[in-house]
Amino acid sequence: MPIENNHSSQTIIEDIWNDTCGSWQNCTEKSIQSFLTQCQENNIDPQYCMGWVEQHKEQIPDWQSVSKGSLDWINQHTSTGSPISINNQDLR
Repeated sequence: MPIENNHSSQTIIEDIWNDTCGSWQNCTEKSIQSFLTQCQENNIDPQYCMGWVEQHKEQIPDWQSVSKGSLDWINQHTSTGSPISINNQDLR
């Protein structure tokens, strides 16, 4: 199903969140990776989804671990995992 506007993508993100994590308190490194996988499967940019999650980071226990797990997943599964890519030879 194509995403028609931000409202419908927001609803899909919230539905995916409820299915994978259920609540902010239940968010773990494993569940966030499942969340990002399902976002990608629904043609929603995982980085956009993670931005939505990050707005609630104060409510997520062990945010540092969850954040690292999501960053690792994004780097492995998207072509734009890093906003800036610098080749070491460019620094010479």
